[in-house]
Amino acid sequence: MVPREAPESAQCLCPPLASPNAKDMLRRRHKRRSRQHQRFMARKALLQEQGLLSMPPEPRFSPSPTPSEAPPGAAATSSGGPRPRAESGSTSCSREPAPKSVAWPLPSKFVAIDCEMVGTGPCGRVSELARCSVVSYHGDVLYDKYIRPEMPIVDYRTRWSGITQHHMHKAIPFRVAQKEILKLLKGKVVVGHALHNDFPGPQVTPRSQTRDTTYVPSLLSPPGLHSRARVSLKDLALQLLHKKIQVGHRGHSSVEDAMTAMELYRLVEVPWEQQEASSAWAHPEDREPDSSTDVEQYMEDQYWP
Repeated sequence: MVPREAPESAQCLCPPLASPNAKDMLRRRHKRRSRQHQRFMARKALLQEQGLLSMPPEPRFSPSPTPSEAPPGAAATSSGGPRPRAESGSTSCSREPAPKSVAWPLPSKFVAIDCEMVGTGPCGRVSELARCSVVSYHGDVLYDKYIRPEMPIVDYRTRWSGITQHHMHKAIPFRVAQKEILKLLKGKVVVGHALHNDFPGPQVTPRSQTRDTTYVPSLLSPPGLHSRARVSLKDLALQLLHKKIQVGHRGHSSVEDAMTAMELYRLVEVPWEQQEASSAWAHPEDREPDSSTDVEQYMEDQYWP
């Protein structure tokens, strides 16, 4: 008998191997992220040694008592006997409701944003968005585009914005960028430095979902010690991260500024989220409703610079 040929589906069972270029890219990205993490942890340890950053609290466990440690009255209950009924007027068996645990947002829910503005209108006094950058919790660039304002640009403000006329050749319309940015920020915790300069945070994102790094010095200082409320991102990066940013005459880089803001947030992430969680538990009525499902209503121009 002539052997029957195997079907095509059974002949190619081995999955195609990944290209060596893709493996090399993944390996380089992993090494780069590892080096960044090592530098970040070294700076964090230095701040803890200097007493500027408190150590994260150890988790508290309340193990159940062993049979030898159990109170005398609990033996009958554990052995299956009838439980003693509490008297109507006694308060010894009354229990207060345990506070609800407030879960911290996952790292995937955090993004950092920074924007660069140009001048339009009379004498270039009107600030309009010309570049927006968004990075992830680990510093990966999620969004970085040049944006063409709806009004003619009078002052590029290159000394600060780093934007020139050349960048506008590849810029996208403001309306398109507006939709893309709002879609990206939907449901996220937004980190940034002086967020009121980039976008009106309370209108686009609830205050409980924003982390403005201008308040980092107050979190690093001991309680009761007065600290300067507003410190520039450049100074904070130099003092706390030992990193020089915004140097030279080419202006700021919104990607670099967004990455720096995220690094500053991660330095004080533990005390900051503890403060947010305790505030949410102590004053639940002050929490803003989650507007992640109603972002579309903020498409109006009045909410944008």
